[in-house]
Amino acid sequence: MPKEWILNSATNRFQLNFKRNVGAVSEAIRKCAPKNLEEWRDYYFRDVKPKEHIEELGRKLYVKITEVIASEVEEVTEEDCIHYMLQLVIDRTYDGYTTEIRTVYGQLQNDLSDLGVKIEPAPDEWDRLYNVDFFIKVKDKYIGLQIKPASSVSHIPEIFKERNQQAATHKKFTERHGGKVFYVISVKQGANKVIANKEVIEEIRAGTKRLGG
Repeated sequence: MPKEWILNSATNRFQLNFKRNVGAVSEAIRKCAPKNLEEWRDYYFRDVKPKEHIEELGRKLYVKITEVIASEVEEVTEEDCIHYMLQLVIDRTYDGYTTEIRTVYGQLQNDLSDLGVKIEPAPDEWDRLYNVDFFIKVKDKYIGLQIKPASSVSHIPEIFKERNQQAATHKKFTERHGGKVFYVISVKQGANKVIANKEVIEEIRAGTKRLGG
């Protein structure tokens, strides 16, 4: 329903769905192992939280939406909305971009500094045709780099699955420009971005030396 996103956002914001409010529901339903919805409902209200407690949470949610959030919404101006959209599209995109630049130019460039190569942004055409973000020129040939930000280490397998889907475009790059396309995966570590797959550095080094003769 259209208003569900409001209910969902407010519930999360005010933590009404947290364990301290609704109990350990995932653990409880596994313990119950219900055969139908009615069986789970009876078990929950009997052994986890009473129905009256959940209804009271619903009343709290209503107050939060109609008083707290409604009051905040009234304070939002057209200028606030314009400023937010500009920040979202321009400033935050640029911040994300420069973070990746620092990962590549700061860490990777430093790790390959002894080879005397320069990492450069790929032209838009290469991004579209080959899924390449950066390149290293070696004589008259090129190595491609694709920078993949991962939300966490657990996200890395999904990135490699995507890599398999892009294998055809990377093969075209190699056929046209001589060098392989390497995946450089960056993850957030504290306030910084770091290269997660450190082994790729030696792979890029070996590929550079091969093209350089």
